Amino acid sequence: MSDSRPLALVTGASSGIGLELARQFAGAGFDLVVTAEDAELASAAERLRSGAQTVQTVQADLRTAAGVAAVHAAVQATGRPLAAAALNAGIGHGGPFVENDIEDEVAIIELNVTSTVRLAKLVLRDMVARNEGRLLITSSIASTMPGAFQAVYNASKSFLQSFAEALVEELEDTGVTVTSLMPGPTDTEFFDRAELQDTKIGAGPKDDPAQVAAQGFAALMKGEDKVVAGSLKTKVQGAVNSVLPDRLKSKAHRQMAEPGSAE
Repeated sequence: MSDSRPLALVTGASSGIGLELARQFAGAGFDLVVTAEDAELASAAERLRSGAQTVQTVQADLRTAAGVAAVHAAVQATGRPLAAAALNAGIGHGGPFVENDIEDEVAIIELNVTSTVRLAKLVLRDMVARNEGRLLITSSIASTMPGAFQAVYNASKSFLQSFAEALVEELEDTGVTVTSLMPGPTDTEFFDRAELQDTKIGAGPKDDPAQVAAQGFAALMKGEDKVVAGSLKTKVQGAVNSVLPDRLKSKAHRQMAEPGSAE
């Protein structure tokens, strides 16, 4: 890696929004440390390598403290300051809460919430000590509504949104910025992995992950607090959700996420 280029960390970088965020960083001249749990990470890194940029991979399970520590150790081993970090790794699971396997639900909390808090703690301490840096946290438009039939996933995103906005205030007098990225339904592997294929939201139209990532990256570079990213439809939904009562939003989410609603 070259000390003349800034360094960025991207989690969940093997596919979807994470891969597209990594592409945004690479295109802007960043060297990269990218991480994911699955074997797709190696092929994703090959696609990211172009020109003079260096891409280092760390295959790790961020649901564990050891996985988080391995990623942070890889960043520290570069001997370079981390200019930016995109904490994007996340999973979901659809279906009735009372019927879902508890381990599937706990895994959502461990990855979406716990790993983000652990990594943010490590990354932000380093950034604040230098008084510079940028942090992106992938929340979701789901954070703005109770998630009937995705109860734990939406709750995890509500946590991340609150967490990110609190950090914005805490770090106001530093040179460190925090941006929450709030995509709507996006064309990634998420819906297959979350077993949402037979739902209206799983079968319906979705935003382009490259568009979501481009808007998120632009907001990060501008130091914006948050951005609802994706299509105009998603942005309108975000605006509507800011005024609708939670009960109505929960009913609307049920219509989108209840198993069999795609029929």
